[in-house]
Amino acid sequence: MNIIFEVKAEVIRFSPYRLALVGLNSKTDSIVADACVSAIFYMYWSPDRILEVRTISTKDNKQTQINEEIRASEIRLINENGVMVGIVSIDEALRLAEEADLDLVNISPNAVPPVCKILDYGKYRYEQQKKEKTAKKNQHVTEIKEIRLSASIEDHDVEVKAKNAIKFLQDGDKVKVSLRFRGRERDYTQLGYDAMEKFADLVSEYGVIEKPAKMEGRRMNMFLAPRKDKK
Repeated sequence: MNIIFEVKAEVIRFSPYRLALVGLNSKTDSIVADACVSAIFYMYWSPDRILEVRTISTKDNKQTQINEEIRASEIRLINENGVMVGIVSIDEALRLAEEADLDLVNISPNAVPPVCKILDYGKYRYEQQKKEKTAKKNQHVTEIKEIRLSASIEDHDVEVKAKNAIKFLQDGDKVKVSLRFRGRERDYTQLGYDAMEKFADLVSEYGVIEKPAKMEGRRMNMFLAPRKDKK
């Protein structure tokens, strides 16, 4: 029965690969192996036994494969001038990349066969990082800000809270307007609906009602979203 040995991380801490040792020997003596290999090879465990050493990549699947890291036997090649060469063997593609003194980069690993391009990987990665930074900079994470009202709130206080809500809406955030009824106020829910309606009118230039006012227990909630025509 085959027994799988796994080399500890300390042995291959400088390698992008994890080595799996497959053999018939149950002893687990220390194993020293070259962790930088990228092809299958054999090493002798004892004079009468052979262990097969297979490399298994532990890289993030999203990481770009370049040159010898590309495992496909055939790829669809785009040359350094952006011209589609067509389907060629990986060996031929690597040869052409080496002749151009550039890298072979897998730009579409999910395609069949994968699409690879000959280019300067350092420059390519720099441009990718710039795009990622720009995307993160322009990305806005929508938050839900809460504004609390009361059934007996004064008009001036409603206006002040409405101004705060407008700031949130201008920033692209949603607003939850909540109103809690205390004691016998629960018998006069219409006061709450009136306060919610007035509040929505005050911010209508910047926000729209996403979820209308609704009673939930002793609390009334309404959700506002930024208007798409307002920045």
